[in-house]
Amino acid sequence: MAAVRDPEATKARIFDAAVAEFARHGIAGARIDRIAAEAKANKQLIYAYFGNKAELFSKVLGTCMVDLAAAVPVDPDDVEGWVDRLLDYHATHPELLRLLFWEGIEYGSAELPDEPARQDHYARKVAALQDGQARGVITDAIPAGDLLILITALTNWMAVVPQMRRILSGTRDSDRDRLRASIKEAARRLVAR
Repeated sequence: MAAVRDPEATKARIFDAAVAEFARHGIAGARIDRIAAEAKANKQLIYAYFGNKAELFSKVLGTCMVDLAAAVPVDPDDVEGWVDRLLDYHATHPELLRLLFWEGIEYGSAELPDEPARQDHYARKVAALQDGQARGVITDAIPAGDLLILITALTNWMAVVPQMRRILSGTRDSDRDRLRASIKEAARRLVAR
């Protein structure tokens, strides 16, 4: 009896394997062979479904960013809550920040393959902050795009360099909680009118 093929399940396995592979090794270090083996899929299916390795990386990162945007929308009315949700999201999805850092290492300041889509993605986040500024709930002394950079840097850095968090802030749960409170306080002060 022949096995029933499920293209969507295969795509999902490839996607999950690609997330892990790219987060671990970056674009240059990732291997389609390892993705195929982990996904229990034919290499040719990867190319057929996702294109070349760079295209696969762009699709993986783009999907992960859309997932983050849906799970944790920018909230100028509750910046501390937004920061809390970002910290929680990155704690449970550390691969997203790894993917972003690999992208930065690989592309530097060069244009990204999917840059127009990325600009649209961030334009929506900046627009949410601009709306908060227009309504007077957060400062307009700092441009909204700059605020987005600063707030995401505050929330992301702890997950990106856990060794520095450990060295500078300590290893106990109370240390982690204190740092979280400090990050939220810094974000609150950053947007205060």
